Amino acid sequence: MTASVQDSRLKRRFELWDNNGDGAIDRSDYESEARRILQGFGEQENSPKGRALLSAYTTMWESLADKAGSGPQGQVTLEQFIQITEREIVQAGDAGFDRNLRPSIEAIVDIADTDGDGEVSSAEFKRWMRAAGVDERQAEQSFKQLDANHSGTLSVEELVDAVRDYHQGKHDISLLGN
Repeated sequence: MTASVQDSRLKRRFELWDNNGDGAIDRSDYESEARRILQGFGEQENSPKGRALLSAYTTMWESLADKAGSGPQGQVTLEQFIQITEREIVQAGDAGFDRNLRPSIEAIVDIADTDGDGEVSSAEFKRWMRAAGVDERQAEQSFKQLDANHSGTLSVEELVDAVRDYHQGKHDISLLGN
C-alpha cells in the first residue's frame, strides 16, 4: 500500500476521533467513542464489560499521549497521530498492533457478542458498525467480505485480523465510518 493511502486511512481514523473538529484529539475523544459503542449496545459504563471497554480505550489514549509527549490530559495533532501510529502499529507489525489495539477490539467484541456464543453475527456486527458511524449497507458488505468461510459469524480472531489488516493495508474492507 502506498504511503498516501496509509496516511489517508490514518487521517480518517483521526477525523472520526476529533469530535469537535479542532485538529487535535484528546482523552475525551477516545472516551466518547467508547461511550457511543456502549450506548449502541445498551451496555452500562459501570458494568464489567463497560469498564473493560472504557479501560481499553483509556489505555490506548494514554499510550498515544505518552509517545506524543503530551501527557494523559494533553492533545495529539494529526501529524503526531500519523507519525506515532505508523511507527507503533504499521511498522511494528502484528506485535505493535496487538500491543496497541487488540485490547480495545477484544473489549468491543465482548460487548458486540450479545448472544454470548463467542462469535459476532451479521446483526451484531452491523450494530457495532452503526455505533462506529458506518452505514448499514457498508457494514453489510464488509461483513460478507470478512466472512470468508460463509459461517454467518466472525470470531474474535477474524475481527482482530480484519482491523489489523485494514490498517496495515492488506485489504480495503473499511471498518471506519464515512
